[in-house]
Amino acid sequence: MACVHYPKMSESQEKTFAPCSTSSERPRSCRTQCLICKNVYTDPKILPCLHTFCLDCVRGLQQFSVPRTRGEGESGSGGSLDCTESAACILCPLCDYEVHVPAAGLRGLTSNHLILNDILLESLKRSDCRIVCDLCNDGDAERRCHICSTNLCDFCSKAHRRQKMTASHNTVALRDLQGGNERLVQPIICSAHPAEELRMFCETCDRLVCRDCCMVDHRGHNCDFIASVISKHGIFIRELLKQTQPHIGALQETLQKIAHARQLVQERLGMMTKEINNFTDGYIRALENHRNQLLKELEELRAQRENSLNLQQIQLEQILADMRTGVDFTEHLLTSGSHVEILLTKCVAVNRLKQLNKIGYSTHPGEDDGMQFQPQERAGQCDGFEVFGIIVTKAVDPSKCVLQGEGLHVARQDQSSEFVLICNDQSGKQMGRGGESIRVSIFNKKNKECSLKTKLQDNHDGTYCFTYTPLVSGSYVGCVCVKGQHVQGSPFTIAVTSKFRKHPGIFHCCTFCSSGGQKDVRCGCRGTMPGGYQGCGHGHKGHPGQRHWSCCGKLTENSECSGTLNGNTYQSLVRTVAL
Repeated sequence: MACVHYPKMSESQEKTFAPCSTSSERPRSCRTQCLICKNVYTDPKILPCLHTFCLDCVRGLQQFSVPRTRGEGESGSGGSLDCTESAACILCPLCDYEVHVPAAGLRGLTSNHLILNDILLESLKRSDCRIVCDLCNDGDAERRCHICSTNLCDFCSKAHRRQKMTASHNTVALRDLQGGNERLVQPIICSAHPAEELRMFCETCDRLVCRDCCMVDHRGHNCDFIASVISKHGIFIRELLKQTQPHIGALQETLQKIAHARQLVQERLGMMTKEINNFTDGYIRALENHRNQLLKELEELRAQRENSLNLQQIQLEQILADMRTGVDFTEHLLTSGSHVEILLTKCVAVNRLKQLNKIGYSTHPGEDDGMQFQPQERAGQCDGFEVFGIIVTKAVDPSKCVLQGEGLHVARQDQSSEFVLICNDQSGKQMGRGGESIRVSIFNKKNKECSLKTKLQDNHDGTYCFTYTPLVSGSYVGCVCVKGQHVQGSPFTIAVTSKFRKHPGIFHCCTFCSSGGQKDVRCGCRGTMPGGYQGCGHGHKGHPGQRHWSCCGKLTENSECSGTLNGNTYQSLVRTVAL
């Protein structure tokens, strides 16, 4: 193969296209291994996400189809309508990037020549490596020309130095490259013309070409030597790289913040875990202490009830013995005694029987059937925690429960009314707790199906507040039952009056002052003035002596109007603003 001399890149051009010093590189031994098969790369291909895999490994990835819309003018028929076709895709096994398979197939993906060069350098370091001369393809290569990127045998190397165009090229012994980290560059051959190396760049098509390509497929295109265009493209790539590099720092900083935030979250979660455990342990201890207190109270209550029942039993047994003694003695006297003996012992027997008949005793055990446990009632604080559950030893007595409040008797249409139920025990004392079974109903006397919705509020102190709002005036009947029994005052009658009547007149001092002395106005106070005036005046007959309503004569400003004035309408009553 003839070696042709091309312009060499200047120092500034090489610096422009040099790799970034801040980029992190994998070790060379790792860069030459495919991340899928874990072997040395064979025909490495670069995916659009810049991950490299062997061509066979890429072919082993599962392909799938995605819809792709072709725009106007792209359809084969040349029509203007958009059409949808399916495109074959694969996913990058490292980043799941969606890669569209080129029209030429997966082989059409860009080859990674950097990795090929690294593989070549790695092969030079092996003692069993044999490299054939690139010119004669026969002898073993011993030297390498960096300018031509060619491996030469000893004979071809000497011929290389004798040629006029390559006489200035310096060659390096391959054994000297085996111990260093110098980067090797292999010539890249044109796929369309295997005898030619890619040494030109077509600006029109934005791709590398060989000399034959420039003469055939790229005739008339803007083609130039690589050394002439590398500076421009290197600067463009460098600028784009400079725009991309700050994102790495920002992302790394954000990831550090995320790691710091994760650490803070873990610390906070650890603290909250301790707080929850401490709270739960304390709450469990409080509940256990409350349980022990309830059990202790229950044991004391059991002992108290046991002693009460024992005492009642002893008393009843003594009364029973006395009763049997009196009955047995009297029966024996009446059946076995003579008349003289009966009359002689009568006074003693009669007095004793009278005493026995006067002895009072209860036919029911002294045990309180109201003793029960109420788990939903507040039991106060225990070790700093609110606990529930109390033992009650008295029961509500419906006959001792009372109703109170204005809403028991009167109410007004469309206005809220209320009354209160006070639950008492058998002794008449207020229960002091809630949770009783209460049923309330309020219905119209004429139409029992017309009932009022009543809201019940348990105050948890033995009192219950009932609220209702009648929508229709009339007479209603209310019933309140505790444990299925009516309480005191139940059932009761409620008189529901119509809506509140506003005053159509004015609240004034007198008709004379309010009307400016008009004769044809009247006043609801029925006061009169001499001279034919129908209204009232200060100090005249019928004046109430204070401010009042002109429509009905009521003295309270926030009162309800009583209605018509002596069966007449409100016409001609004073309605002007008081002076």
